[in-house]
Amino acid sequence: MNEDTESVPHPTQRLNDTVHHRTRLGIMAVLREVDRAEFGHLRDTLDLTDGNLSRHIRTLEQAGYVEIHKGYHGRRPRTWLSLTDQGAQALTEEVAALKALVARLDDPPSA
Repeated sequence: MNEDTESVPHPTQRLNDTVHHRTRLGIMAVLREVDRAEFGHLRDTLDLTDGNLSRHIRTLEQAGYVEIHKGYHGRRPRTWLSLTDQGAQALTEEVAALKALVARLDDPPSA
């Protein structure tokens, strides 16, 4: 291994365990595309069950990455979600880490 690569952490070290999960990454990606999304839209777009989506939303909310907004559309209760500034930053950093990993795989450091 060359000295330059020893001082630079491997791109996988920059992956965020909370964001990196496929479902949570999907939720955050969809929310990045819109101002807010209704729970049912996320569920259908990502092909999830209500329970599975709820569990991952709870994890993202506890991390401060999403906000939950409850209200009504007519007489029907609705839940909308939006990405927080902290969530947008975490997603940007995750994408950067993934890009760095892909770049490294496309052009591996010399041994």
